[in-house]
Amino acid sequence: MVASAQEGTDAQSLRPSRPVAHSLEELARLTGARVVPAPTGTTAPVTGVVLNSREVQPGDLYAALPGAKVHGARFAADAAAAGAVAILTDPAGERAAAEAGVTLPVLVSPEPRSWVGPVARAVYDSQPADGTGQELFAVTGTNGKTTTTYFITSILRALGHTTGLIGTIEILAGDTPIPSRMTTPEAPHVHSLLALTRERGITATAMEVSSHALEFHRVDGVHYDVAGFTNLTQDHLDLHGSMAEYFEAKAQLFTRERTRRGVVVLGDGDPWSAAMAQRARENLGAENVTTVALRGTEAARAEATGPEVNDAEGTAPVGTATVDAADWTLRSLTRRGIGHAFTLQHTDGRALDVHTGLPGEFNVANAALAVLMVLDSGVAPETLQCVLDEHDPLSAGVPGRMELVGTRPTSLVDFAHNPDALARSLRAVTPEDGRGRVIVVFGATGERDTTKRPIMGRVAAEEADVVIITDDDPHGEEPAPIREQVAQGAREAVANGARATDVLVIEPRATAIRTAVRMAHPDDAIIVAGRGHETAMDFNGVVVPLDDREELRDALAALHADTKEQQ
Repeated sequence: MVASAQEGTDAQSLRPSRPVAHSLEELARLTGARVVPAPTGTTAPVTGVVLNSREVQPGDLYAALPGAKVHGARFAADAAAAGAVAILTDPAGERAAAEAGVTLPVLVSPEPRSWVGPVARAVYDSQPADGTGQELFAVTGTNGKTTTTYFITSILRALGHTTGLIGTIEILAGDTPIPSRMTTPEAPHVHSLLALTRERGITATAMEVSSHALEFHRVDGVHYDVAGFTNLTQDHLDLHGSMAEYFEAKAQLFTRERTRRGVVVLGDGDPWSAAMAQRARENLGAENVTTVALRGTEAARAEATGPEVNDAEGTAPVGTATVDAADWTLRSLTRRGIGHAFTLQHTDGRALDVHTGLPGEFNVANAALAVLMVLDSGVAPETLQCVLDEHDPLSAGVPGRMELVGTRPTSLVDFAHNPDALARSLRAVTPEDGRGRVIVVFGATGERDTTKRPIMGRVAAEEADVVIITDDDPHGEEPAPIREQVAQGAREAVANGARATDVLVIEPRATAIRTAVRMAHPDDAIIVAGRGHETAMDFNGVVVPLDDREELRDALAALHADTKEQQ
């Protein structure tokens, strides 16, 4: 992906003011790379690290990496002209830079991408060896990463920390929000951001860590205090190929090179969580891993591994962690408003009473994970309980995550964009008294895992009464076939007796949202799923502004205005 000029500007704003200059020889010793000196024999110290030639500032090391279509060495001359003092690349990049007449010294490594993070850590001094850095929390998993990181920062603020956040919705560097374009930024941005936030007095930061981040070395060189695992369900198989490979990508986080402690949710029906707990214990030591079972009722006291589950290539691994053997168990789950209250009970008798004001039992899981990650960072249980009681930190809304837009009909926007997340969101809005219907508006993203499209259609038909299928970032694909693949799954489910009474295909997305609102009765629930906080759609490179929350809010306002006129 080619970065825009705006992305370059944002990257420059993340630079710390006091980088640590390193000689090329020092970086060669760190990386084991071969040094090709400049023809002049002189080298300037390295004071920055970049992957994008458009972001180069004087003193930078330009990491010229092989890409899917173009090798980064193609832009080495541009980097040199902008002030780069050296290049980190592979043998192919070394040859390309020389052929282009670039005279900068070169660090040559067979795997240059794996060294970008450690070099950036050294140059930006993002985690000082003297222990003066901030506390770092990492959350990985398919669903719930964003909400869990928001929960963690909310608890930490209540404890007196000045917090940072790196995630899908935004990057918070001190009090300054910076829009985020990927779940986890590239390694130079991560390390420069950590250094910058430390300069601004940040004492703790929570970060989403995606499988892409781990697979593409975006968090290399970062060592976390506590890492948490939410769940693993089908997503990103276009990258990983199978659930087993997806699991292996996530499991990279739970190693001594990346984290001090791990917290793993043993989820209902998630056959991968027990395997993750087992892997984390093997890598970190059992004493450094905490597990939490979401339910302690007799009906849910099954092994977290459950039966073997088929994936694209084989079966889920079998783990030894069980719900009964968990360190903490969720007890006494009760509704409180649209949220829940519950107790976390430890095997030694300790207990924490917790409340979240966000709807859905999946947010109970997110809240439990956040609480235990903060506890495992070293906070005393009584101090944490006091904060939970006095500040209610787990009721803060998260943009685009089960975000309530209106009532009568209950109308929400959620980021759910894979089968498991969609099912959980729909169950969360199903009226308990059975008086209202559930209406869902959603689509599937283009140029992503195609196998989940009919599955999402089936899930929608099974969990909602009215299914409206529309567009969701087609990217370079034709939108109509994507809609049809989703609709096919929904129609087949209806033919097999699923809950839905209507399956509609409507575009554009704004019209689909207005249709849902016009169809709704006061006791119904509408959920617009898939895009959450996003404010623009991509149609083959053409950016179309659209915010689900604004469209839903406008449609509800029009509905209520019409109702008043008719009275």
